[in-house]
Amino acid sequence: MADALRSRIRTGELRPGQRMPTQARLAQEFGVERGAVREALRILHAERLLTNVSKGSPATVAPGPGPVPTGPAAPPLPTIGALAPRIAAAFAAPRVAIDALCLTSVSLTLAIGEPLRQIHAGRLNPARIDVRVLLPSRDIDLAFPTPVELADGSPAGASATGRLQRRWLTHRNAQGQVLRHNLLTLRGTHGIDVRVSFRALPFTPPVQLYLLNGAEALFAYYTLKRSEAEIDHEQVEMYDAEGVRSTLFAFEKGAGLRDSTFVEQSHLWFDALWETISSELVLTD
Repeated sequence: MADALRSRIRTGELRPGQRMPTQARLAQEFGVERGAVREALRILHAERLLTNVSKGSPATVAPGPGPVPTGPAAPPLPTIGALAPRIAAAFAAPRVAIDALCLTSVSLTLAIGEPLRQIHAGRLNPARIDVRVLLPSRDIDLAFPTPVELADGSPAGASATGRLQRRWLTHRNAQGQVLRHNLLTLRGTHGIDVRVSFRALPFTPPVQLYLLNGAEALFAYYTLKRSEAEIDHEQVEMYDAEGVRSTLFAFEKGAGLRDSTFVEQSHLWFDALWETISSELVLTD
């Protein structure tokens, strides 16, 4: 919801000074509870896109919304709200370089949707885009998602593990294929030099890491929670990772010694994983 509303503001569909629809109307439009509406509005308020966010009256689109702050000034926000505007800002550079370490690339795929829309609308025109993504290998036993039964020592846990692994692999491959397709399409439509690469890690990453244009590092822990899903017509209780709602912390090179060092070390760590223990990744079943 935050992505959709942000896009309406960026494209001018919702103009500076204009009142937003009521929370009741937004809840009805998106088919969600009021709590989700308030969270989306809170995200956009933190990004300085909305003002007068309260329970009593509709929020207002901020006059001349400025860039989202980074470094020490950036408020920690859920990944789904914080990542998209930073990715969009990174695409304003002539050469875009994005490195990502994650579990399935779902957050990255969602976040790149906004700059892609701006490129197709003629508002962004990078000359080159390089994207590298590190994802877990299909050949490892994932730390998560994992069935509760396995953690409890039940013999039934092994069967559930296989079903969860297959579901995760399908999701990983689908998200990666969509990400790659959407980016490579820019070659034919806009003549942009695009390179998208994936490699496989021999472990389950406990964090998300996004490195943008050598200048920013965005970092979030995966939050584990107990949930339930129907897999192969059977309910499976599992411990799964919450990524899109995990709190994302922003570090910017040049925003002080702490931030600059974190960005530099994050790049060194990513490059080391890419060049040493990772392996070729094919996005097929």
